[in-house]
Amino acid sequence: MMSKLISSVSPHITSARTTQKIMLDVIIALAPAGIASVVIFGARALLVIGVCVAVCVCSEYVFEKICKKDNTVSDLSAVVTGLLLAYNLPVSIPLWQAAFGSLFAVVVVKQLFGGIGQNFANPAITARGVMRTAFSGTMTTWTFPDASSSATPLKLIADGDLTSLPSYFDMLIGCRGGCLGETCTIALLAGGIYLIARRVITWHTPVTFIGTALIMSLIFDQAPLYQLMSGGLIIGAFFMATDYATTPCTKWGKVIFGVGCGLITVLIRFWGTSPEGVSYSILLMNIFTPYISKLTRSKPLVGGVKK
Repeated sequence: MMSKLISSVSPHITSARTTQKIMLDVIIALAPAGIASVVIFGARALLVIGVCVAVCVCSEYVFEKICKKDNTVSDLSAVVTGLLLAYNLPVSIPLWQAAFGSLFAVVVVKQLFGGIGQNFANPAITARGVMRTAFSGTMTTWTFPDASSSATPLKLIADGDLTSLPSYFDMLIGCRGGCLGETCTIALLAGGIYLIARRVITWHTPVTFIGTALIMSLIFDQAPLYQLMSGGLIIGAFFMATDYATTPCTKWGKVIFGVGCGLITVLIRFWGTSPEGVSYSILLMNIFTPYISKLTRSKPLVGGVKK
């Protein structure tokens, strides 16, 4: 009988939901925003997305081959990283810069820290931050659907030029300047709702993130609806602030994380030198994730008393 016993390390609860299936759901959820970006900005949007995804996948494959590690390309996490990075870039970004950011995201942020689940910060957001510093000119050149260049809604709000803001309808469908995947609010909301319905993510972080930004915008009279639909707030709340590896796993931890992201975002937007703050807010909160998780984890009961 003893020979039939199997001893193994945790976790001991198994599930049919694999990393590949989770990432596939995320890809499906991101698809509407990708399609919208091609419709809004043209074929070059598809080219930028293709370069980012291809370089992310190839970088992961080559790095793991060189290091003689198990190949993880099939789990689709590199594809998701490529999509998220592409969605955070302007359509006019030089392709070599998009490739550099993709390489940095996968090799430096993800693989050098141990691979999927081991990175301390979201690879796509971190790569975007590095690119924003290294290529500030091209990273802040916003092309409108009519191929002209102008300020984004957040920049117009920061400059006090509210009369030049696009209509709410244009904000919803994405007919405005901005990064590839952040303009079409409807597409992003559809993807976020899909992820919640599929139980890939929970509502805690997105709702508290967006809710905090909304409340602060109302308090300081900073065009609340434009603040919600502008920049990377929606895509950040649903797709990047919910990353399994870099955000808290407890319900209250997710709430604290979302509130923190919302507060930092509006602080940067309202009083910082940059009109956008979503990426920086998520990166800063990523640093606090281990402490938030420790603070909000369940306490064991010993003799009816919490220890």
